[in-house]
Amino acid sequence: MAFEGLRSLGQIHVSVSDVDRAVAFYRDVLGVPFLFEIPGQSMAFFDLEGVRLYLGVPEDEAYRSRAMLYFRVDDLEGAVAALRERGVPFDSEPHLIAHMDDHDLWMAFCHDPDGNNLALMEERRPSA
Repeated sequence: MAFEGLRSLGQIHVSVSDVDRAVAFYRDVLGVPFLFEIPGQSMAFFDLEGVRLYLGVPEDEAYRSRAMLYFRVDDLEGAVAALRERGVPFDSEPHLIAHMDDHDLWMAFCHDPDGNNLALMEERRPSA
């Protein structure tokens, strides 16, 4: 079988310093569906519609990640307001990033307790 290139993403790793604190933030504040933790290890996994989000304390600095996660939302202003009520500070207000052929891309930026950058993104399509 010939290799035709990579086609899908199975898992994303984000380094954290405290897995319990990260689980509380991603599960309880952001509402990301929690899958499982590995007993006795600093690892927790979440489901992002079939892509696993792996939060873990890296065993070696060579494996420390610095990811930026972009979460799709249907109502950017509503999501920002709800997360602010849960104590999430935002670095920016929802704003237009780019006009695309069939939609406008809007985003707002924040970060998790370890300083990993997060963005909420909404693709606004013209009203029919």
